Formats: sequence, C-alpha cells, structure tokens
Amino acid sequence: MHAYRTHTCGQLRKADVGATVRLSGWVNRRRDHGGLIFIDLRDHYGITQCVIEPDAAAFALVDTARSEWVLTLTGKVVARSAETVNKDLPTGEVELRIEQAMVQSKAQELPLPVFGDHDYPEETRLTYRFLDLRRERLHKNIMLRANIVTSLRRRMVEQGFTEFQTPILTASSPEGARDFLVPSRRYPGQFYALPQAPQQFKQLIMVSGFDRYFQIAPCFRDEDGRADRSPGEFYQLDLEMSFVTQDDVFAAVAPVLSGVFEEFANGKKVTKPDQFPRIPFAEAMLKYGTDKPDLRNPIEIVDVSEFFGRAEVEFKAFKNKTVRAIPAPGAAPQPRSFFDKLNEWARGEGAAGLGYVQFEEDGGALVGKGPIAKFIPATVLADMAKAAKVKAGDALFFSADAKADRAAAIAGAARTRLGRELGLIKDDEYKFCWIVDFPMYEWNEDDKKIDFSHNPFSMPQFDREKFLALDQNDHETILGLKAYQYDIVCNGYELSSGAIRNHDPDVMLKAFEIAGYAREETEEKFKGMINAFRHGAPPHGGTAPGIDRIVMLLAGEENLREVTMFPMTQQAQDLLMNAPSPANAKQLKELHLRVVYPEKA
Repeated sequence: MHAYRTHTCGQLRKADVGATVRLSGWVNRRRDHGGLIFIDLRDHYGITQCVIEPDAAAFALVDTARSEWVLTLTGKVVARSAETVNKDLPTGEVELRIEQAMVQSKAQELPLPVFGDHDYPEETRLTYRFLDLRRERLHKNIMLRANIVTSLRRRMVEQGFTEFQTPILTASSPEGARDFLVPSRRYPGQFYALPQAPQQFKQLIMVSGFDRYFQIAPCFRDEDGRADRSPGEFYQLDLEMSFVTQDDVFAAVAPVLSGVFEEFANGKKVTKPDQFPRIPFAEAMLKYGTDKPDLRNPIEIVDVSEFFGRAEVEFKAFKNKTVRAIPAPGAAPQPRSFFDKLNEWARGEGAAGLGYVQFEEDGGALVGKGPIAKFIPATVLADMAKAAKVKAGDALFFSADAKADRAAAIAGAARTRLGRELGLIKDDEYKFCWIVDFPMYEWNEDDKKIDFSHNPFSMPQFDREKFLALDQNDHETILGLKAYQYDIVCNGYELSSGAIRNHDPDVMLKAFEIAGYAREETEEKFKGMINAFRHGAPPHGGTAPGIDRIVMLLAGEENLREVTMFPMTQQAQDLLMNAPSPANAKQLKELHLRVVYPEKA
C-alpha cells in the first residue's frame, strides 16, 4: 500500500465499500458525537467523512487532531445508512472507518478558519494566503482560472495560432502607465524595464515572418490597484496576426472568447461570436457615457442640450452647457427620497447634482412634474420625452456640464446606478461588444498639448500622404483623426484593447511627432522596431484580453483578488513574502545605487 494514499479524498464511491484504503489530507472539520469522532478529511480533490470508535487502537491519536492538521488515515470503506447520506458530497454515500492513523503535520491556532466562507480583513487573508487558498470558494476560483487558461490555449491553437515567449527584461516604453525599472549591475546608471505588455516584441515576431502568435503573457505596470485592476502585475491573452484587417482580427478572437465563456458560464447566455455589436467610440460615449458599456442595461442616454437652449425654456442652470438625459423606466412613482438620494450621490461624484422630471398622463397628455419641470414648457417636455423614448410612469434625469466629457461621465455613472436600483440589469447573461473608431489623439489640458489617446502604435484611419503632410498646428483635423483601435467589452468591463498596427516607419515617425516626440527621440526609443519596419514589415494587428478579468466575470466575483493566487494589497504590498523590502548595502553597491528617501512632512 502507498505510504500516503491509495485514493484521493474526493474519489471513494459506493462501489468501494469493503475495500481497505488509505487517505491523506487536512482536517476540514472535527466532530465529537457521544464518543464517536468524525473527521472530515480534505485534499485538493474533495472531502471524505472518516469515523473512529472509542475502542479503536488509533482513537487516542485521532482524538488529539485539530483543524488543519495533516493526517494519513487507513481503514475500510463502509456504506452510510440512508438517513446519514450526504447528498452535497460526491463521497457522501460512504465513510472511512479508521483503523490506523498517522499525524504528518500539526497546525498552530489558526488566524483564519478554513472551514466556512466568512469574510476576513484583506491584511489577514493576504498575510496567510496559504490558508485562504485552502478555503473552498477561493480554491474553486483558482482551479477555474487554470481551466480557463487551458481552454484559451486550446482554442488559440485550434485557430492556427502558435505560442511564443517574449522577454521579461526589456526597454522602457510609453505604453501609458508607469514602468517598473530594474537596475543593471553591468551598466551603472542604466535600467531595464519590465514589460507593460509584449507590444513591440509581438510586432517584431510578425516582422520576423511568423504569422499567428499568442502567449499567456505576464505584464507589469506600476499603477494603483482597484477592484478590477491588480497593482503591479497581471496576465493577458496576448495575440498578433499578419496580413489582416480589423475584420480578420474580430473573426479570430470573437469565437475564442465567446466559446470560453459558453464553456464556463454555467448556463448563462453568451453573445454569439458573429453577433458582437460594433459601437463607435463617439456613439458609446453619447449613449452610455463610457467606452465600457454594460449592454445588459437597456438605458440609453440622449443629448438634450438643444432643448434647454431654446429661448422659451426658463431653466438657466443648463443654458450653454452639454446636457445629457438619462431615462429611468418606471421610476416616476418612486418616493421623493429616491430622487434626493440620486441627487446627493451625483454631488458626491463632483457634479452640481442631477435634475429630473417625472412623467405622468393627464387627460390623455404626457406631462412632466418635478422641481425643474415648471421651467420647461409642456411642448418642450413632450419633445424631450419623445427623443428619450420615455412614457408615463418614467422619469428623466439630467447631467449638465460646460465640458462635454464631464457631462457624459456623470450620465454614464448615473445610467449604471439607475440600472441597478431599478433592477434593469440581467444577471443571467454575458453581453459582448466591440468599441471601435477610437480617436487617435486627445488634448492634454494640463500640459496644453496633443497626446496619444490610446495605443501609440496604431494605424490612423487617414490617407497616408495627407497624414504625412499634416500641419502640426491643425488641431481640429488632428483631434478629429480616428485610429484602427478597438476594445472588447463584456458586462461593463474592458477585457482588451487592440489595434491594426502602424507598420510604416514614416507614418510612425509623423504620428509620434504630432504627439510631441522629436524624430530623433522616436528613432532612439524605438530603434529596434523602426529598423525592422525598414526591412519589410507586413500589415498586422492584434489584441490582448485580460485573463484576470475574464476569470473574475466567470467566477461571479467583483474583485480580482478572489481569482488571483498570490495578489498584492491595494497598496502594492506582498504581505506573505514581505515585498517590497529594502536592499542591503552589498546589493546597492553592486548596482551602483544610493537610496534617497523622501523628506518627512
């Protein structure tokens, strides 16, 4: 017999009754029932109930066992009586009658109970992550992650992609986030950077003559954490394709994502790959107030600036502003407190508030009521209601600001809040869409300059010769340029950004020049890639869906911490391994570094 186990703790069934077996695992629960001791023994595969009677030779030893001790138990498999069968366990029809026992490891008093699903502070959970990972829910999430990654790999190979690995130590790149830098011992004062993404390398793979690349790529960004973004590092399904248009990328990626969601959705509806709607960025910002719309929410925002600009409208607070109306189906009968709370919430978001109108029927006509309704003529209210597609029993909320993007942002947040509070968002489906036609550039108000708005390596949707001839001061044309950039969004979460790449070195130099980079600077910073493009580069494009967010959605979690094996805190600290930590004097000397601490306030 094997020294530790003949079966796993999730393996025994009624067919095994009468067999002598050996199990090893952790004590999930210990129960004392009138002399009989029950041990629920747990391993990676499941739980088996084990029992020992007071006259058994191993009783004294088993009696000492406590939660999370590691035991090896040997005995016969017996059938449970009908009234004691546990239908919630695959092993619930049998139990192990303990004849021999061995303690493999004892556990100290637990700072974090493994049995049960109680919530505990982040600091406790991450300091004792090895205990946290033993808990059923988290253990299942991590296994779900592994299975999803396996499925993604299989589906990518079936689509004709080949997995390649790219370097971890590389050069700094303006990806939009802050780099993690690694000092060089051999080259004093110089630094490697951990890749924010394998962007340049995957493009170089295409230039090198390979055709369909992918990898489950680790990415590193020195960003603050939040619920849907891990501080420090994350993983993405990175992919690139040669000789493709935007449509070709969509046709390759949509079946992979739709397929993996269908596989793990537990019966929830999933958008079919040929039915991902394509929503232009400008339309998304208008209708949903965000470029990450949750399409499960049926509310669509409308621009009503024109109505408030009419001479007969006396409500001056919205004059000469961008005004977005957010329909609230069925909200008109809600009590005043409902509207007041939303108004207070908007103020907490930095807005002046949310104006609103409640619509009802009076003598066959649609009329508006509420604090601002009296300042708006009935004919204008009727026109507004028609534009927003609201009816009697509905309400309209208004977000207004001198800046269009600010009005859109508040309207988008209000749309989400209303969708939740009115019960409009369906939890039984995953709705995908493509967001397309992103602006190539945006205006940086702080620095008073033009910046890239998304991915700097994207191909502009503009005639090549006209682009090369663009006047640097022609801000109107430049800020109106769109790029072949696209995002995949699911249920309000951005899963990936992608683009058809700029493979023309002259166009690339011009693109960076418009964003304020001197040609010499661009040549130096992207020497390898530009040099490669000058030696024959195929048209190419790709994207990179985030693994962590895919798993989070499929696991039904709201925080990436619940689907990441060893996450950091929101403050980017690893409490288990005590990182970051100071370097010693020898290490600093080898790296030619001196630490200068910030002055205390």
